[in-house]
Amino acid sequence: MELFPPIPLAQWRDSKETLHRFAQIVGKVRLAHSARRNHWWNVPYHLTGRGITTRPMATADGGGTFCVDFDFVDHRLLVCSSDGRRASFPLTGQSVATFYRATLDALAAIGVTVDIPHPHPFDLPDAARPFADDTEHAAYDPFWVNRYWQVLGQVALLLEEFAARFCGKTSPVHHFWHTFDIAVTRFSGRETAQPATVDPVTREAYSREVVSSGFWFGDDTVPRPAFYSYAAPEPDGLAKSPLRPAAASWMERNGSHLAVLDYDEVRGREDPRAVVLDFFESVYQPAARLAGWDVGGEASPGGVTDPVAARGGV
Repeated sequence: MELFPPIPLAQWRDSKETLHRFAQIVGKVRLAHSARRNHWWNVPYHLTGRGITTRPMATADGGGTFCVDFDFVDHRLLVCSSDGRRASFPLTGQSVATFYRATLDALAAIGVTVDIPHPHPFDLPDAARPFADDTEHAAYDPFWVNRYWQVLGQVALLLEEFAARFCGKTSPVHHFWHTFDIAVTRFSGRETAQPATVDPVTREAYSREVVSSGFWFGDDTVPRPAFYSYAAPEPDGLAKSPLRPAAASWMERNGSHLAVLDYDEVRGREDPRAVVLDFFESVYQPAARLAGWDVGGEASPGGVTDPVAARGGV
């Protein structure tokens, strides 16, 4: 498969909107059945060889585990428990309402009772409507959903390579069901001052200084797939820093700035991976220096921090 194949938002917007809500339903199961970790690292999805996974979660009695996987090759949802029980159902032909009920039924079939405290979409236009009542979102095109997963996998490998260049605190490469993006975040370790009006989700996500880099498939604000990077809090002067390549640009968003590089611009380049990695560096380097991070001390070229190995030793 070609690197960074086309995935225009207009071609799969309806499927994306449905899949996004499917992912939120299962994501809320993960939220309810996992130990909270800093910056919500317990909540996002990780990629598998066939789709995305919640990773193992504890059963109510604490004696076993269960897991929920999206299979984007055969297009099924699979739930399984550590005692060998499993259940699955097709992702095609489902509305959000039927998917919600089928998910709870599948979990019950393996002996897992789930209590989702607020079974509504999070931060989506229909947030007031319960999942169980959503018959509007029912599109699922297997071709484009598989393409979405293929692109996720390619971007994940790229982000893993970028993550390897930094030996300070960094997040896993993970896929968020909130904004439906995939990202990796670097941390300085310094606490940030946030207004009392900031919501709890954002407060935890940005409790420390960060530079985050990732990719999203497009939304109403930016209706096209794109790579992005930003710093929070944003150091003074960052948005005046030149970006690489020249096609990248700074855009104002939510009172700060986001560096954006269109996916389709990258696809036509001779070495798309190198272009994207250089784009991420063109944000991280000035952001970290302007914020006073130890840029040299936290570098790990090629994923190496051992000084002997760095000098070519054993």
